[in-house]
Amino acid sequence: MNENIKLPEGWKKNFIEKDVTLISGLRPKGGALDKGIPSLGGEHITQNGKINFSYNNAKYIPDKFYKLMKKGKAEENDILINKDGVNTGKVAILKEKFAEYIAINEHLFIIRSKKNFNQKYLFYWMFSRFGQNQIKERISGSAQPGLTSKFIRDFIVFSPPLPEQHKIAEILETVDEAIEKTDKIIEKYNRIKQGLMHDLLTKGIDENWQIRNEKTHKFKDSPLGKIPEEWEVVRLGEVSFLKGRIGWQGLTTQEYLEDGKYYLITGVNFENSKIKWESCFYVSEKRYNMDKNIQLKPEDILVTKDGTIGKVAYIDKLPKKATLGTGVFVLRSINNIYYPKYLYYVLTSFIFDKFIDNLKAGSTINHLYQKDFVLFKILLPPIPEQERIATVLSQIDEVIEKEKAYKEKLEGIKKGLMEDLLTGKVRVNHLIEEESIDEIG
Repeated sequence: MNENIKLPEGWKKNFIEKDVTLISGLRPKGGALDKGIPSLGGEHITQNGKINFSYNNAKYIPDKFYKLMKKGKAEENDILINKDGVNTGKVAILKEKFAEYIAINEHLFIIRSKKNFNQKYLFYWMFSRFGQNQIKERISGSAQPGLTSKFIRDFIVFSPPLPEQHKIAEILETVDEAIEKTDKIIEKYNRIKQGLMHDLLTKGIDENWQIRNEKTHKFKDSPLGKIPEEWEVVRLGEVSFLKGRIGWQGLTTQEYLEDGKYYLITGVNFENSKIKWESCFYVSEKRYNMDKNIQLKPEDILVTKDGTIGKVAYIDKLPKKATLGTGVFVLRSINNIYYPKYLYYVLTSFIFDKFIDNLKAGSTINHLYQKDFVLFKILLPPIPEQERIATVLSQIDEVIEKEKAYKEKLEGIKKGLMEDLLTGKVRVNHLIEEESIDEIG
């Protein structure tokens, strides 16, 4: 570490190699099993320092093999670090054991302090920029990046007395718990939204804001199954103006500008069904004026046609004028036959996912051709009902966005706290003293 940080009295710059035990893992020949002792690998460590061992990624080793293992047995509060591959350096802490016995495979290290460090404090240090910067400096190899057991040599940790380490970890853990709680709320609302989308986009909602069903409303047969009597089945090309940049129109990446008045939108600028404007390049006024068909407007719907095909974004408002790069379609309603936000929800639903999956079936398709896209069949309710459907889904989206913004705020607080608490810039001694007084009292 090259940072010249003045530490408070009582704090030290310690080298962890003098204190920690570094344990590597292993697994039997033949790879993982479907049952047995849980075996953790790099794929189970998330970017936010958690362990994700679930039905979808679970891996196991035989009980007999585990009993014979002399290393690689995980314990509560062990720090795990990914030691090779593209995610080398990812760190997590096993806060609670989810099974009686847990092993790690050969792609992980366990870091276990002997006496000088609180495990949770040490985890936050390894997870912080102070720890991550040191880890990155020690990664060797380009084709197969990795860490050797020597990476802990000269690895510095700022360490206050143990009671202060404990209190710092406790504070950061409290923020983490708030982030986790918010994550669960977001997941809950996303599940609710998916259920609503299925019902609203196949059954609809009547003028009394009640979801239709075959017992109380009239339905009819259609190429897409039973649908409300008032609905139609149409092809996208029959109701949509669909345009993209024709070829590159001579536009080259050398013409991309870092700043300007005219945004250039490509597939890489899509994020969570919106355009991440700060990630966009710009083009000249001449390039913007070259094709009026792809000059964007509010309520435009964008769909990627190259690379990761079928990503969707809705243009709520334009911070500046914008045009399309290659690889993106813009969709607009012909004669206002549909409410734009309604079609946006159709294109972000299981209905469009299924269409894309069918196109990909049995091929290595990486392009959404206009000749295929215009044939996409959509259910079209009357305009007032389209608006009601979009309103309901927009309301739940607003709740989700609010929770995401709160989570982002918490993550910012955590980042600032880590910076201050792990360097002693903000002390927690008074909190420890208050606890001691309370205990005496």
